[in-house]
Amino acid sequence: LDHRDATPYSQSLIMAASSSSTDAMAPAWCADNESTDYTIQNLPYGVFSTPGKAPRCGVAIGDSVVDLAALGSAGLLNDVAGLDPKCFAEPTLNAFMGYERPVWQATRARLQQLLTTDESIADFALRDNQALQEQVMVPLSSVSMHLPATIGDYTDFYSSREHATNVGTMFRGKDNALQPNWLHLPVGYHGRASSVYVTGTDVARPSGQLQKDKDDPKQGSVYGACRLLDFELEMAFFVGGRPMKPGEPVTMEDAENHIFGMVVMNDWSARDIQKWE
Repeated sequence: LDHRDATPYSQSLIMAASSSSTDAMAPAWCADNESTDYTIQNLPYGVFSTPGKAPRCGVAIGDSVVDLAALGSAGLLNDVAGLDPKCFAEPTLNAFMGYERPVWQATRARLQQLLTTDESIADFALRDNQALQEQVMVPLSSVSMHLPATIGDYTDFYSSREHATNVGTMFRGKDNALQPNWLHLPVGYHGRASSVYVTGTDVARPSGQLQKDKDDPKQGSVYGACRLLDFELEMAFFVGGRPMKPGEPVTMEDAENHIFGMVVMNDWSARDIQKWE
């Protein structure tokens, strides 16, 4: 986001996009599908901490967090091809996101194998080891959540026709609301990645130049706090996988291989400051 926009809130749990269909999978032994969103079909990644221990990576299941650093230390992720489980001891998911999609998929499949009640595919090494559970299964109510990744870059796409029309009407009037290019290309705005924060972070109302009199632009502007603070519920996608070389395009066919996961994001915009600029 640039200086015209306030902070976007980002959820602390990333819904993985690297899964195959698991709708028919048996439920987890540690989660009731009827009472939680964090089922074995979901398994969102996040970064959490507990009192006296540093932030590390985990996966939510039921009312618990699977401590992936502890799970890796116990050797239960050693069979995931291409994965160094030590990446989950990092305070962000960036190292894990840097692997390619087959590693994401294999890791997810291994977690489901450890958590499922389906005896035909399950590995009950965690379920049947109470001492290990005490190390690995952390009550969700006891953790603090953190921004799940270091945000290196941020692009805000103008992807809703209704939203684009509403904002265009605000800036250019009803007759010229939707620009011709909107129907032909993905309009995206480069943003300031440093202003992406985890949900719950206090946000300062932005200040900037405001048009003094909209009927008489010659009067110029005054400096002040935003009076038209807009917030939008959006979907945000985390990009990972193999680093691209300068000038190397990502094709439509390959795009899914770079989408690590998604979160709900609240994007705040200072519309009156934006309009004057």
